[in-house]
Amino acid sequence: MKKWMVLAFLVFNCTIIFAQKTVVTNTVIDTVRAKWGKTKIVDGAAMVSSNDVVENITLSKEYTVLVKAIENAGLTDTFKSKGPITIFAPTDLAFEKLPAGKLDTLLKPEHKLDLSLILTYHAIAGRVTAKDIERKINSGNGLATFTTIAGNTITAKIDGNRNIVLIDENGGESIISKFDVQQSNGMLHVVNSVLIPKTKAI
Repeated sequence: MKKWMVLAFLVFNCTIIFAQKTVVTNTVIDTVRAKWGKTKIVDGAAMVSSNDVVENITLSKEYTVLVKAIENAGLTDTFKSKGPITIFAPTDLAFEKLPAGKLDTLLKPEHKLDLSLILTYHAIAGRVTAKDIERKINSGNGLATFTTIAGNTITAKIDGNRNIVLIDENGGESIISKFDVQQSNGMLHVVNSVLIPKTKAI
């Protein structure tokens, strides 16, 4: 047998080495993922549709603040519930847009109720897709109103760049930068700013 016909190969962690040339195959990985649900890369992390929203955002380095906030507010069970719920998830960069010191204050135990209100303001009941939001905007003459699980409302519109923009009760705007990320207990959309509800009078 001629030397050029001799192939040395080694299979390890789904990597096949042929004559010192490495070829990575994702066939096995994709097959495993297919068993557990659809996978979507969000901010560098693979979110799997068989995971709940808390499991998925914990996988990403871009949602460390959101994960901590959910824990501090005592809402882990809420966001891991069967649902379905639709989450508008602020990234760490979105939280950085808050006024200086605001986040540190919200994370203190004495502000647990305020933090809980803000986080539940980012969730609506049901599995709502971007197309669902767009349809409601179109049928509402350019605006759509949604009631969050906090009991407050958010308004949605489409801007000149065809982005879906969420407007909070104080007039603050947040763009949905990534949408329709399937979760086992609902839907996740990524937003680039934190939505702030009006405080209800007691």
